[in-house]
Amino acid sequence: MIIRSGSCLCGNVRYSVKDAPVRIGLCHCADCRKESGSSFVTFGIWPRHGFESTGEVKYFHGRGFCPECGSRVFNESDGDEIEIRVGSLDMAPTDLEPVYEIWVKRRENWLSPLAVPQFEEDRN
Repeated sequence: MIIRSGSCLCGNVRYSVKDAPVRIGLCHCADCRKESGSSFVTFGIWPRHGFESTGEVKYFHGRGFCPECGSRVFNESDGDEIEIRVGSLDMAPTDLEPVYEIWVKRRENWLSPLAVPQFEEDRN
C-alpha cells in the first residue's frame, strides 16, 4: 500500500492519503488560476476512506487552506472522494501523471495540450 503525505507551506496542516489516486488532472479554470496564482492547477482525486488530516483548515467555497500561511491543500466534499493539490505533497509526485485536462478553453495559448482527453469545461 502506498501512503503519501503532504502539508501546507508552514506545516500546520498535514495530511496523508492511502493507495493510488482515482485520477490526476489539470485544471485551467478561472477559480483555480486565481487561487493558485498560476496558469493551471494539478490535482489528484483519492478515495476519502484513505484520507486523514491534522491541523486547522479554513474553507472558502469548499477549498481547504491553512489559515496561517494561506496554502491550498485539499478540497473536501460530501462525496466519497477528496481532491488533493498535488504540489502540496511532501515528495515530488514524479509517478503521478495527469490523465485529463479540464477547462481547456481557458488554457494559455503558449501552453501545449497534453496527450490526454481534453474537456472544454468540467469533466462529464
